[in-house]
Amino acid sequence: MNNIKDSDSYFFLESELDSLLDSGRTQRIVDESLHGMDDGELYLQYARSESFSFDDGRLKSAASDTSRGFGLRSVQGEVSGYAHSSDLSEAALRRASETVKSIKSGKPATLAIPPRGTNKKLYDTEDPLPGMAFRDKISLLENIDSYARARDPKVCQVSSSITGEWQTIEIIRPGGHRVRDIRPLVRLNVSVVVRDGERMESGYQGAGGRYGYTQLLTEENWQAQVDEALRQAMVNLDSVAAPAGEMDVVLGPGWPGVLLHEAIGHGLEGDFNRKGTSAFAGLMGERIAAKGVTVVDNGAMDSRRGSLTFDDEGTPTNCTTLIEDGVLVGYMQDRMNARLMGVEATGNGRRQSYAYQPQPRMTNTYMLAGKDDPREIIEGVKDGLYAVNFGGGQVDITNGKFVFSCTEAYLVKNGKIGAPVKGATLIGNGADVLTRVAAIGNDLELDSGVGICGKGGQSVPVGVGQPTLRINGLTVGGTDG
Repeated sequence: MNNIKDSDSYFFLESELDSLLDSGRTQRIVDESLHGMDDGELYLQYARSESFSFDDGRLKSAASDTSRGFGLRSVQGEVSGYAHSSDLSEAALRRASETVKSIKSGKPATLAIPPRGTNKKLYDTEDPLPGMAFRDKISLLENIDSYARARDPKVCQVSSSITGEWQTIEIIRPGGHRVRDIRPLVRLNVSVVVRDGERMESGYQGAGGRYGYTQLLTEENWQAQVDEALRQAMVNLDSVAAPAGEMDVVLGPGWPGVLLHEAIGHGLEGDFNRKGTSAFAGLMGERIAAKGVTVVDNGAMDSRRGSLTFDDEGTPTNCTTLIEDGVLVGYMQDRMNARLMGVEATGNGRRQSYAYQPQPRMTNTYMLAGKDDPREIIEGVKDGLYAVNFGGGQVDITNGKFVFSCTEAYLVKNGKIGAPVKGATLIGNGADVLTRVAAIGNDLELDSGVGICGKGGQSVPVGVGQPTLRINGLTVGGTDG
């Protein structure tokens, strides 16, 4: 059982919750609801969130929200019953119980053992929202705007935002097994637009993680985000049309790992592989990447955006190796898919809120560092592209095909980084792209803490990362000609 404790943080769980749902009767309803099932749980959640958006010298929006509710799930075989409500009452819970019991088939079932306990603590449990006065948050956004405009006369528009969230959750299983967690999450975003004559370009940078405003909003940190957004915008102002064709591509460290996340990561989630819809289904133990490529999903990192003390089923998170030295060795698993595939759950059962059922999802997914010097990797490219930042992308899980747009990229000629380019897209196949990795840098970086992953209509915070990579023969879509 998770023993994390904070008297203020558990106001909802230990005071308000107990006044709305009697602990003993709630446990009996859970026991009755899941009798004869293979698995299931009651998920209780209380969340507070706020956001502030500043655009072009004025406050654009300020919002706050408080939500609470429960989700009751039963699982038998590969069928699940789910009911949720924002009404935290015994009557609502009993109505939900009748719904989830409807999947009972009468076939023999053995209730799965609960997840193992943990006492680890990956993030500060302090609620970040009251830690900074409303006026101070607005003043900081004003300072960001003023600082950005003072950095360069070409700056014509500045947008910034602060978001904060604080959740307390409790998971109750038959037999009295309970786990509780407190989850802070903050984020700062900065966008800068510059103008030179008739041409306008933009740059973006953000940061965040599972900690409080005190750490996020230091002067050193927010100024660094502004400086980076401005640097990107100025680079794009000098960009030329991107070439098209098949060429060697060097991916920079850190955020370019989003390509790994989308093109490879989703294909290694347990549900897609159990159903045979992933491009990697049935390839366990086979080589799917070049030697030296090792990819992990690690939800047990301190304070990272994608980290969780335990997942939304109560399973402690782990560092799960997915690809080891080019060989597929593991999938990311929630409890249901792990049970049906005869393997252990990996702590990857995640949900957006109490209104959703858990699915196998990524946490912090990244490639481990290699031994190559990043400078030598670039020097080894005769005619190619150096991609440093990415925007949006599209991926087809069933065949692994992807298209990603580069928001910062450079031509590489005879081992030298040349002019920045605009409009470059990377086109490829996830099952093929890792086999084309020709060099792996020794400079592993994780992203700055802004990742959001969508799947099945749900969004969850995630992290990505990688070292500098050289991929031979990747198709580049361009705008030149």
